[in-house]
Amino acid sequence: LQAASPTGGRKAKGKKKRRRDQSPGGIATEAYWNGKHDEALHGTIQHPVWKGEMARQYPFDLDDFQQLSVACLEREENVLVAAHTSAGKTAIAEYAIAMAFRSNQRVVYTSPLKALSNQKFRELGEVFGEGEVGLMTGDNSLNPNATCVVMTTEIMRSMIYKGSEMMREVAWVIFDEVHYMKDKERGVVWEESIIFLPKQVRMVFLSATLSNAGEFAGWVSSLRGSPCHVVHTDHRPVPLQHFGFPVPGGEGVHLLRNQEGDFEHAQFRELKDFFASGADKAKARTPQRSPHHASGKRRQGAAPAAAAAQSQESDLYKLVSFIQERGDLPLIVFSFSRNQCEEYAMQISKLDFTDGDEKAKIDEAFNNAMDLLSEDDRALPAIEHMLPLLRRGIGIHHSGLLPILKELIEILFQEHLVKTLFATETFAMGLNMPAKTVVFTAMRKWDGEANRFVTSGEYIQM
Repeated sequence: LQAASPTGGRKAKGKKKRRRDQSPGGIATEAYWNGKHDEALHGTIQHPVWKGEMARQYPFDLDDFQQLSVACLEREENVLVAAHTSAGKTAIAEYAIAMAFRSNQRVVYTSPLKALSNQKFRELGEVFGEGEVGLMTGDNSLNPNATCVVMTTEIMRSMIYKGSEMMREVAWVIFDEVHYMKDKERGVVWEESIIFLPKQVRMVFLSATLSNAGEFAGWVSSLRGSPCHVVHTDHRPVPLQHFGFPVPGGEGVHLLRNQEGDFEHAQFRELKDFFASGADKAKARTPQRSPHHASGKRRQGAAPAAAAAQSQESDLYKLVSFIQERGDLPLIVFSFSRNQCEEYAMQISKLDFTDGDEKAKIDEAFNNAMDLLSEDDRALPAIEHMLPLLRRGIGIHHSGLLPILKELIEILFQEHLVKTLFATETFAMGLNMPAKTVVFTAMRKWDGEANRFVTSGEYIQM
């Protein structure tokens, strides 16, 4: 741990990688520390510890960064937890909720997406009891007077502006996926929420990809007038392997980076050689565009969805079949277009990933969900075309689907009944889904201004 000023944190000394048994790094903004805590029980602000009774017991030993986060929470101080996906950030959020229950105080869990809010509502209901957890999104309002309420950040900001009585009773607010604050259009929602929350509220920030954690903590500290700790760990519980699959006409995948993080130069050269040898053939197959067609800023570098899907048809089928043979399902296929999600799903519709028992469970879940819809809604093409794909273990998830259909697909994927899911980027914003493999159909995306490569943060998030 190292002290940081209210305007930003100094970089930690040394560049050694943290081993599993080493203490996690962190920053504590101490400019607003009042020194009220008993050091025998809480430690110091530079070295927080908790030697009292735990508000929540876990069936496993907490990692170093989790223990440090618990110590910061017991000091009733703000904490930002920066850890990789699957590292165990949710356990820290659950501890903050347990502290609120212990003190008979209210707690709010916010997320950037309705889908993530729905998922957290189900998970927290299983942990703390369904009657103790509520949900407030644009689509649903369930048990809003509960001790713990899960909601989207926009809903909470609206409640703050309206002077909601509930927000005056809140002791803790958990901001999941706080790196969404960097979003050009929606980031202001997080800023305003942090600024205008009542002064007595303490905050827990969770993120896997927040790059300027020290600076952010310094801003929160100076704004709220109370310390903000940064707890981070570089340990990744689920190591990643990065492969390349050349299209069109690729045969097999090339390991580019192994699970130890080493770059495979020989495999990369093989991939480059494939592209070099096939460049002339690919150019011959690509239709020439007129200068007028290429001149538009929005069109430049972006092929029509149908043409892109057609060019990858055999390759995508081949790749998904290969992944199935390797036993690397469940699979998420990311596309940056709703239309492409549906087109790619149809391309592999001949594959069948489920057995008879799984098909029966899918039918039951689908029929139960459809009972909640009107007759007119059940006749929608999107509804009628979805069941044949779901019965084969293939799902589609994007913002154009009905909310109940999206939630059904999320549940089926969590239950390992959907084995291959075609989704847009929003599916990656914090949803805890049991994927073993992820495929990118493109490395460029339209961000509203330009057709650009995905950033490293967006790539890791997905």
